[in-house]
Amino acid sequence: MERSAEVYGLSRSAGRVYGALYFSTEPLSIPELVEETGYAKSTISNVTRKLTRIGLIRRRSSGGGGRRVQFEPETDLWFVVQDVFQQYVAREMGTTRRTLDRSLTRLDGSGVDDTRTYDRIEELAATYDEFETLLELAMDHSVEELIDAIEAYDAD
Repeated sequence: MERSAEVYGLSRSAGRVYGALYFSTEPLSIPELVEETGYAKSTISNVTRKLTRIGLIRRRSSGGGGRRVQFEPETDLWFVVQDVFQQYVAREMGTTRRTLDRSLTRLDGSGVDDTRTYDRIEELAATYDEFETLLELAMDHSVEELIDAIEAYDAD
């Protein structure tokens, strides 16, 4: 989990905390996560805030009316991936697509005949349009639906 976390831009400590929660049979509190991972309380607090913010874990109150907050993992990782796509990837793709559109407008208005640059920008914009279509499909369908559609396409 630690190495996987790094691949996705998270710290090793985030991977260890998520792993501890994922494989735990019940939600864990910050003191329990400190004991389980060996990290300092401040590290656990920072990591749980970040993991909660990105949707990898959820806060919940402890049973029996206690005030101690416990954490549990989001185990539907496709939901997490979709959320990350929505929050970060889609926003970045939209920003890039608008920048490409502005570049085309500026190039049109510049009076310079740079067909090669214009064509390259249009190709890149078309690629981003395709990426946005793929992203929309990923957002609107389950993993199983996407796999079934790809397998049906391959069978044709």
